[in-house]
Amino acid sequence: MIVFFMIRLRLAWRLVRVIVHLLVGLLTCAPVFPRARRRLREAATRRWSRRLLGICGVRVEAFGAAALEHALFVANHISRLDIFVINSVYPCRFVAKAEIRAWPVLGWLADAAGTVFLARGNRRELRHIFKGLVAVLEQGERVAFFPEGTVGTRGEVLPFHANLFEAAVDAQVAVQPCALAYLDAHGSWHRGVDYAGEVTFVQSIMSILGGPPVHARLSCLVPIAGAGAHRRELAQAAHEAIARALVEPPRLLHAASPTAPL
Repeated sequence: MIVFFMIRLRLAWRLVRVIVHLLVGLLTCAPVFPRARRRLREAATRRWSRRLLGICGVRVEAFGAAALEHALFVANHISRLDIFVINSVYPCRFVAKAEIRAWPVLGWLADAAGTVFLARGNRRELRHIFKGLVAVLEQGERVAFFPEGTVGTRGEVLPFHANLFEAAVDAQVAVQPCALAYLDAHGSWHRGVDYAGEVTFVQSIMSILGGPPVHARLSCLVPIAGAGAHRRELAQAAHEAIARALVEPPRLLHAASPTAPL
């Protein structure tokens, strides 16, 4: 009985802290982000994401190659934590599915941080977004998206959609693959972070807050040249690199210690 009460108390305390942190994010984004320079936005995004993950009991470690400052980042998609894990180490402008905009508070924050929302099956919108992506890349920004178009299960990498890889070709920038994995204390795939199937946003967040600590592993892989390449070749090469990274022992680059479990 006492153990159950302590678990519920920890969950309630974490939930309160998350809500307060989200409100702080709202108050910060509204006056600062519209006029802030890139470096200030990135610093604020990194700091806020690390704090959020720390409250949720998520520790992030970064592995592999040095990340490019100017590239098209692509990663496998597993959890609602993915954007924040990447932003806690390598802040990016994200392309995300339109449903994320409807997430309570987090959707607004993602929008304020410059996320580009993509509606499925809308070819006209895709062309418009594609032009915007090329322009942002040409300005020296780092842009990221999840080319699977949906979430995969633990350790599985679904086929990549190649359309948005064309932005790297047109902007003549490299594609930087990143492999995401979430592990438990025993080094096995963490079951509490998934949100495939019918899991709602609230259910997913409560599962993370109420569950055991999460070790998020972000492996930054060797960049793939985009200039002169074909989008399908880029998509296939990135897919193979990420799938391979998920089964090979990673090489530690550095640990994002501010996201240690709290």
